[in-house]
Amino acid sequence: MGPARWLALGSILALGALLEGRLVGQEDAGFGECDQFFYAQTPPAGLAAEGHVKICQRSEGTERFATLYSTRDHIPVYSAFRAPRLAPGGAEERWLVEPQIDDPNSNLEEVIHEADAITSVNNLGSKQALNTDYLDSGYQRGQLYPFSLSKDFHTATFTLTNAAPMTPSFQERWYMNLNSLMDRALTPQCGGGDGLYIITGAVPSGHRVKDKVTIPEFVWLAACCAIPGGGWAMGFVKHTRDGDVIEDVMVKDLEKLLPLNPQLFQNNCGETEQDTEKMKKILEMVNQVQDEERMVHSKESSRPLPSTESKKSALLPPEASEERSSFLGKLMGFIASPFIKLFQLICYLVVGILKNTVYLLWCVTKQVINGIESCLYRLGSATISYFVAIGEELASIPWKVLKVIMKIIRAILRILCCLLKAVCRLLGIPVRVLMDVATFPVYTMGAIPIVCKDIAVGLGGIVSLLFDTAFGTVGGLFQVVFSVCKRIGYRVTFDNSGEL
Repeated sequence: MGPARWLALGSILALGALLEGRLVGQEDAGFGECDQFFYAQTPPAGLAAEGHVKICQRSEGTERFATLYSTRDHIPVYSAFRAPRLAPGGAEERWLVEPQIDDPNSNLEEVIHEADAITSVNNLGSKQALNTDYLDSGYQRGQLYPFSLSKDFHTATFTLTNAAPMTPSFQERWYMNLNSLMDRALTPQCGGGDGLYIITGAVPSGHRVKDKVTIPEFVWLAACCAIPGGGWAMGFVKHTRDGDVIEDVMVKDLEKLLPLNPQLFQNNCGETEQDTEKMKKILEMVNQVQDEERMVHSKESSRPLPSTESKKSALLPPEASEERSSFLGKLMGFIASPFIKLFQLICYLVVGILKNTVYLLWCVTKQVINGIESCLYRLGSATISYFVAIGEELASIPWKVLKVIMKIIRAILRILCCLLKAVCRLLGIPVRVLMDVATFPVYTMGAIPIVCKDIAVGLGGIVSLLFDTAFGTVGGLFQVVFSVCKRIGYRVTFDNSGEL
C-alpha cells in the first residue's frame, strides 16, 4: 500500500465527526426518519432478509439517504435517495465505516475511520467491509449512488455501507451512465427532480474479494417520479461484464430480475396514472446514452493499451488476481512495510493534530454562531415585543376615546336630570298653593253644616243639661222637705205615746 493512499485514507479523521449513521431496529417497519426517501414513505417490500441491517445515514444533523446493508455479503442491498442533480464538482474520496454494524453495543453513533475504530469497536470487519479489503485486489469501492448526484453534502455518500466492489472501468462507466441519465432523462422529465425517488442496488454473485466482500453480478437503479399529473417509473440494469451497456427495463421486469421478487414502489409508483409520453422521451434519451457508451467502448477496445495484462488481471476474479501476484511484488512489499508503518504513524499523528484543531475551531465557531443566533433572537424578540406593545396601544386608543365620550355623555345626562328635578320642584310650590286656595271655599262650605250640627248638638246639650239641673234641684228640695217632714212626724208620734 502506497504512502499517498494511506494519507488519503487517514485524512478522513478530520471530517468524521460531521457524519453519523443510525441503525434502525428490526422491530421498526421502516427506516425511521429516513422513510422520506421512499415513495409514499414505504420501503421496498420483500428485499429485507436475515443478515440485513437498516441504516438511516445522517450528516450535519440531517437525514441524507437510507441503506439496507447485507452483513453476509458485506455490500449494500440497496440505497434510497431523494435528491435533485447538482452541478458537477470534485470531492475527495474519504471512506468511513459504521461501528454499530459490527458492535451493536458500541456507543459510537458516528461513522468513523477504521483506524480509530480498531481500538473502540469489537469484532471490527466481521459484518462489514473495510478499506483494507479492497487493497491490492484490482477492485475499487464503487458507490451505488455517486457523490456528484448527492445533495448538499458529498462526503455523506463515502461510506463503505454505500459501496460495492467494482473494477475501475466498470465504475467509470457506471458513474457516467448515472450522470447522463439524471442530467438528460430523469430529472428534466420530473419537474427538476423535486418529486424524484431513486433506489440503487447490487445483486451479489458467487465471487468475493479476498473471500469476504461479494462482487456484484449486476447493479440496478429504479426511479419513481411522483408529481401530479405527470408521474412515471423506470428501471435500469448494468451487468459487471466488460462491454455490456446499461439496459432500460420496466420496474416490474426489474423486480423479476431481483432476488425474492420484491415490490420496489408501493402501488408501482401510481402505475394507473403514469405519463407514457414522458416515458417515451426518457427512452429516447436512454438510447442516446447507450449509443454513446457503445462508441466510447469501441474506441477504448481499438486503442492499444500499454498494460493490457494488468487490466485483464483487474477484471479477473480475486482468486486469479492473487495467483498472478509476483514474488517480486511481495518482496518489495515486505521491504517497504516498515517504512509504510512509520509513515502511517506520522500520518496518524498529523491527522490527529489536524482533527483536534479542526474540532476546536468547529467548537469555537459553533459557540460564536450560537452566541450570534442568541443575540439576534433576543433582539428580534425585543423588537417584536416593542411593536406588539405599540400596536396594542394604538388599537386601544379608539376604545379609550369611546369610553371617555360615554362618560361625558353620562355626566351631561346626570346634569340634565338634576336640572329637571330642580325645575319640577320649583314649579311644584305655586301649584300646591293655588290648589289649596281653590279648594278653600269648597272646604269652607262643606264645613258649615257640620258646624251648625255641632252648634245644635251643643245647644241641645245645654238645654238638656238645664232641664236635668232644674229637675235635679227640685227633686232634691222635695226630698229634703220630705225628709224633714218625716222626721217631724215621727217625733210628734213618739211624744204622744209617752204621754199616754
